[in-house]
Amino acid sequence: MARHFLLTADGGSRGNPGHAAYGAVVSEDKKIVAELFEYIGTATNNVAEYSGLVAGLKAIHALDPEATVEVRMDSKLVVEQMSGRWQIKHADMRVLAQEARGAHTPSLVTYSWIPRDENSHADRLANKALDERGGSKPQRLNYLTERLRSDEVPTTIILVRHGETILTPDRKFSGTGEINPPLTEDGLAQAARVAKEVARLSPEVLIASPLLRTTQTAELVAEQVGLPIIFDEVWYECSFGIWDGMSIDDVKSQYPDEYQSWVSSPAYAPPGGESYDALGWRIDDALNNLVALYPGQKVVVVTHNGVVREAIRLATGGSPESIYHIDISPCSISTIAIWPSDGLRALRGANERSHLL
Repeated sequence: MARHFLLTADGGSRGNPGHAAYGAVVSEDKKIVAELFEYIGTATNNVAEYSGLVAGLKAIHALDPEATVEVRMDSKLVVEQMSGRWQIKHADMRVLAQEARGAHTPSLVTYSWIPRDENSHADRLANKALDERGGSKPQRLNYLTERLRSDEVPTTIILVRHGETILTPDRKFSGTGEINPPLTEDGLAQAARVAKEVARLSPEVLIASPLLRTTQTAELVAEQVGLPIIFDEVWYECSFGIWDGMSIDDVKSQYPDEYQSWVSSPAYAPPGGESYDALGWRIDDALNNLVALYPGQKVVVVTHNGVVREAIRLATGGSPESIYHIDISPCSISTIAIWPSDGLRALRGANERSHLL
């Protein structure tokens, strides 16, 4: 069966024409499989938007030439022209439109328009390319020392890892598979203690991954803080595919080459699973969405080991490989502050577990 991908793409120009860049995000089954962004020199907004579309379609074609694709863009012009409803009058865009049609079989691609705020990920990538390579970078206050002197209240994200399960003591792979283990008696006791500690922080919002171990932990937190639980699959653990429930020794024995690839590169996904890079893209978006939805509030998120590690890596600006150097204990608390005005992130605490001692 052919695969199906979602492509969101955007482009921008500072000057129109001016320094220009594109961004594109490729997803499959709600998991990001590729982030693309590039500075393209001097061009118009429309050319930059078409460039993002072309780059995304080429990336999808390389993954599966037979895949169906849903393209979503906030450019009404590109969507209408590529759908055949509007004429393409600009010579540069005619060339790019033809390149887009040649990048992937047109009959496999559909187009739809979305509001700009629903295309924020691709837009952010385009701006990243502009900031890093396009020159004329906008000046902005983005230093923690200065931010701490301002009156702006950051969104405080309190990340709680779930309690111990039957897979935790042996550090077996525990992702989103069918095992979905519950908390052990020790895990429930840990969750009860972290719930009391969280209550001391006076949170205003409680969010949780819907898996059983996080649900059980969040229910005990909810009893203490008096908040409803908002379940959101974006906070799921990284998927470990066919390794779910297996010990490291078992994986090393049965999948030696794959295991070596996995410990060597965050871009590698276990068979049927998700790479740490893809997890990072998911959590990067999730953090930004929390700030947009709850500016200046305290938000508790009951989630998983890999998720907390990626959030810490993102907050500190670490390389993708730095996730290998972070360890998070069951029912520990890690805290990140994010300022809504410019998205500045700061780590305020990691793997705090004095409440468990």
